[in-house]
Amino acid sequence: MKILVLGSAAGGGFPQWNCNCANCDGARKGSINARARTQSSIAVSSNGTDWVLINASPDVLSQIRANPALQPARAIRDSGIAAVMVMDAQIDHVTGLLMLREGKKKLNLYCTDPVWDDLNHGLPLVPVLSHYCGVERHVITGGTAFEVPGVAGIRFHPMPLKSKAPPYSPHRANPQQGDNNGLLIEDIATGQTVFYAPGLGELEPHVLAAMQQATCVLVDGTVWTGDEMITLGLSQKTAADMGHLQLSGAGGMIEVLDSIGERRKVLIHINNTNPILNEDSTERAQLAQHGIEVAFDGMEITL
Repeated sequence: MKILVLGSAAGGGFPQWNCNCANCDGARKGSINARARTQSSIAVSSNGTDWVLINASPDVLSQIRANPALQPARAIRDSGIAAVMVMDAQIDHVTGLLMLREGKKKLNLYCTDPVWDDLNHGLPLVPVLSHYCGVERHVITGGTAFEVPGVAGIRFHPMPLKSKAPPYSPHRANPQQGDNNGLLIEDIATGQTVFYAPGLGELEPHVLAAMQQATCVLVDGTVWTGDEMITLGLSQKTAADMGHLQLSGAGGMIEVLDSIGERRKVLIHINNTNPILNEDSTERAQLAQHGIEVAFDGMEITL
């Protein structure tokens, strides 16, 4: 099983277009050791030709261009993307669907009922796409494993994560199971698995169990501290308010990853303010001491 990290940043990418924090300013000027990153998304395949795109970021076209494996060129119009799966209805995970509108067939889209509702009403991308390629919807239900036709050898185990729906969701004030989701992705032949959760705000028992089971965890690394955005004067929201678990401190993601034993541990969905983006930072060195990697655009994970 192959996993391509197409994008590894949180919403806005890195450097963010309107941000002049130390990271973004340093990245533009070349004064810090940091890689540019697009907004988070991965692709999964068993044969390196047929892929499931998981989350369709606004940067999807540049991500496809940067990853030639997604364009096998078998016909005059072709794509290696057999289906798209979205974990939530957040802007940075779904607006790339509009960039895939030129398909000759309906877009195969896997999502939960709450996400489907948001994509028809809160952020009505599905009605827009009906004027182009259209959408063939496939239901994701937490706890029910499934396979994607055309992508042999991989089984997906979805699970709900506690989080709020996007601000534009009709049920923003009434969170529903399935607003935000994680995936245990299984190589059927080998039994090896990757746990993928770019948005993880609370460590529920079933989530911890999935992390303990996985060969590799690819999880939320949005911010270093819970008050990071507030301290920098960029927001009044804590990490918890945004539906993310901070990396440092008691109960943080580093502590969680330490508790699950030996396995590959990779952080994704990194916010532009997070000091771990500076590869020479003390925070980045601390991650290395704990055996934790930081995803980057173009990273390949093979199990």
